[in-house]
Amino acid sequence: MTTTVPFPTTGPARRLLRALAIVSCVPYLTFKVAWVAGSRVGIPDGSVLLDNPGLMAAVNMVTVLMDAAVVVLALLFTQRWGLRVRAWLLAFPMWVATGLLSPIMVAYPAQMAAGRSAPAEPFLDAWVFPVVYGGFIVQGLALGTLFVLYARDRWSRVWRGRVRDLSPALFRPADRVVAVAASLLLMVPAAVHAVWLSGSARGLSAGRIAERSSDFLILEGARLLFVAAAVAGVLMLVFRLGRSLPVKAPLALAWIGSSGVGCWGGWLLFAALMPQTDPAEEATAAMTLTYAGEMITGVLLGRCVAVLLRRRAA
Repeated sequence: MTTTVPFPTTGPARRLLRALAIVSCVPYLTFKVAWVAGSRVGIPDGSVLLDNPGLMAAVNMVTVLMDAAVVVLALLFTQRWGLRVRAWLLAFPMWVATGLLSPIMVAYPAQMAAGRSAPAEPFLDAWVFPVVYGGFIVQGLALGTLFVLYARDRWSRVWRGRVRDLSPALFRPADRVVAVAASLLLMVPAAVHAVWLSGSARGLSAGRIAERSSDFLILEGARLLFVAAAVAGVLMLVFRLGRSLPVKAPLALAWIGSSGVGCWGGWLLFAALMPQTDPAEEATAAMTLTYAGEMITGVLLGRCVAVLLRRRAA
């Protein structure tokens, strides 16, 4: 997916959005670099973050690279040399960024409105959360807007028209099988999240049970919201449902939903597999399988989105 048609990658609005995206990374990067260097700013005494310094330093370096990728993407979307980058090298990291940032953008404001609860055990100073999560929300808004503008100028033909205009041959029988199978399999982790949302502690670790609060319930509700968006968006595209809708509506649902399910599930799985010094914090088999199921099915549904984008562009 390349283009020879020039388009305005720069301009006052885009430069402002680029600056916002880059500046909003500063709080998170500052904390992480400081912690790698040995600082304890924002970390209270007794925090679980102090239990395994070597492991935490390695994790912090990984997350520094992840957030630095936001800076790279913001530059790619606003520089002429960004036009020469292959489509998948932009789309995949943007899909991952969407999946990691959008759940925070949905859940954190809701948690703030409901009144965030103090954790049962020391983790971070209370003032750290609005600084870091506020930065994440600005990152999501600024980077997401830049991506939409860039994609509109470079690939708008991919989502032109209405669902009924999609070619029946766009998705092959194997693609439809993947879409249906992934949607059905996703109902298993969705059912687990629904059980946890209902107030049941079945399958949760002792540490998670002790930390259940309105924050936990909001996160569980957000998980179900992304599941619904992923399944609805992908099935509408693959089977041309909601034929009068513009293609960009189910495409947006499929993109945001599949990335939120797959990438956030992967992040939770990564956290669940981390060694714990407190046995109460060890993830249960149910938690691990739930997160793994979300990651796998989210990636499969994301593959369906990639199929549509690639074939329509061709």
